[in-house]
Amino acid sequence: MTDPYPFLITIPHGGFLVPDEVIDLIALGPEELRYYSDPAVDEIYDFGSKVSENLGTSVSRMVVDLNRPPYHLAPKYPDGVVKSQTGHKIPVWKEGKFPGIATIHHLLVNHYFPFQEKADRLIDEKDIQVAFDCHSMLPFGLPSQPDAGKKRPAICLSNNGDTAGKERPGVLATCSGDLMRVLGEHFMEQFSVDGDVLFNTPFGGGFISIAHHWHRATPWVQIEVNRALYEVQTGNPGVPGLIDRERVSDLNNRVWTAIAGFWDDVGEKTER
Repeated sequence: MTDPYPFLITIPHGGFLVPDEVIDLIALGPEELRYYSDPAVDEIYDFGSKVSENLGTSVSRMVVDLNRPPYHLAPKYPDGVVKSQTGHKIPVWKEGKFPGIATIHHLLVNHYFPFQEKADRLIDEKDIQVAFDCHSMLPFGLPSQPDAGKKRPAICLSNNGDTAGKERPGVLATCSGDLMRVLGEHFMEQFSVDGDVLFNTPFGGGFISIAHHWHRATPWVQIEVNRALYEVQTGNPGVPGLIDRERVSDLNNRVWTAIAGFWDDVGEKTER
């Protein structure tokens, strides 16, 4: 295939920036912001002109998490769109400095909603056939997560379905089970030597893939690459991880081979 593949690549957690309006309020330092982001994903999923569109952000997910519903706010949702604590239950903001509702609204208007609106616009304007929401994950679940302490697979592919990638009764899957099966086969070809390739484990899919599939019916798949595949040392919130750039480049090639091979198999048969 010589034309750009009809893919939208979204990368919502690759940024480290703290916007000026809250920079004096945040308690986390640069290394903590990096640890709780998805480091190096802008390189792993950089497919350039080989895909129709790419959409990312420079803003840290600890300030505005684009993969959360806009109404998930603390204290009810400490891991919501504007977080009150990290996965280790470390306060994100200085004592007594959690942003007020007007500041939160300003953050969402300037950083959250433009991303979501652009995703929908690109799908319409570029005739996107499949969207991939692209992430990395820590090797083990954090204390506040459902899989706390458990070892994670090499790759997690999510469609809001079951552990076979199939639709669950009464639940809208963001991509059909048939497409997930083919996609999984191509990821297995590339990553089985590194560990498991699992469906919807430990993540079933986030707000971006679910909301935009509801809105436009475009197939969406959330991809999670284990950070152990490219970090020589993952570190901890206060110690920087060490990234192997050769591994990052290799991952870029292998992820691309998997998703391009998937489309080469199913593209002509797939209709939105």
